[in-house]
Amino acid sequence: MRLRAVPLALFALLLPLAPATAAPPDGWGRCTRALAAGTQTIQVRFGDTAYPVRVHVPPTTPRGPLPIVLNLHFSNGNADQQAAYSGLEPVGDREGFVTVEPNGNLPAATPNPNQIWFWNVPGVPTTAGAYPPPDARDDIAYLTKVVDDVTRLACGDSTRVYVAGHSGGARMASAYACARPDKVAALAASAGLRAGRPSPTDPMFPEVQTCTPNRPVPVITFHGDADTTNPYQGRPTDLRWGYPTPMAVQSWAQIDRCTSGPTVVAVAPHVNRLTYDGCARGAQVVLYKVAGGTHSWPGSAADSGATKEIDASTLIWHFFQSHRRL
Repeated sequence: MRLRAVPLALFALLLPLAPATAAPPDGWGRCTRALAAGTQTIQVRFGDTAYPVRVHVPPTTPRGPLPIVLNLHFSNGNADQQAAYSGLEPVGDREGFVTVEPNGNLPAATPNPNQIWFWNVPGVPTTAGAYPPPDARDDIAYLTKVVDDVTRLACGDSTRVYVAGHSGGARMASAYACARPDKVAALAASAGLRAGRPSPTDPMFPEVQTCTPNRPVPVITFHGDADTTNPYQGRPTDLRWGYPTPMAVQSWAQIDRCTSGPTVVAVAPHVNRLTYDGCARGAQVVLYKVAGGTHSWPGSAADSGATKEIDASTLIWHFFQSHRRL
């Protein structure tokens, strides 16, 4: 039918029915990328303090907003170490996303010349065994400021902001996904997935009221069953770690209202993938269980003890690619 044959009144009624998916990505044409390609340090002001944040922008950037991956370092580590350990930045160069590596703010020692930090994971002690002081930086609020600043400066797509981390960084990333599902399109956790803090009365169970996101968060996680730092089967007396990894995975499947799974597939000689599907809003919950695996990021070139049967960084990005915050 030719357009002129449609009555104007009917044509006007039809206009609002254009599919929402036809809209351009968030921020398209309304932002300017202020950061150059490559690795740089920006200053993120939070409260009265400016904190250095490592940002890596891919060398070739497509027109329009870019995905952002927040990559959180392990306890007793820092941003530069996490960048080298995870290898996410080269994946970002290849795939076209911005990698962001901030630092925690709880020092391993005072003074702290080597810039070695812990995260302030809400309600739990650090690996040093002490709870953060009452005036410790609120890292949920701080990471939100990091996300907002980088999204603005890098012309980021706010519907494709992802959070990843290893060990203590994975615990922090989990807590952030619990608290700010309005910011996170998906979560990736290496050797540290949590679904709320361990219950103070029985650490072998999560305190469910500390992880109540108001929307589903897709989750991918990796864990070795020979991990002695964050044991796969949990540690009953540990208020920092506590309950088993399978319980964290099952809790996220429940949070995301998944209706099937886990489906178990052997993807390598010592690696099984367990997948929960049928989740709300197209979410998924996926665990890569490494038989005999240590406390490591699978595929890490910086860790001789990490399995090389799978590459966590590539798998994480493929998972992130399939999820956008709705």
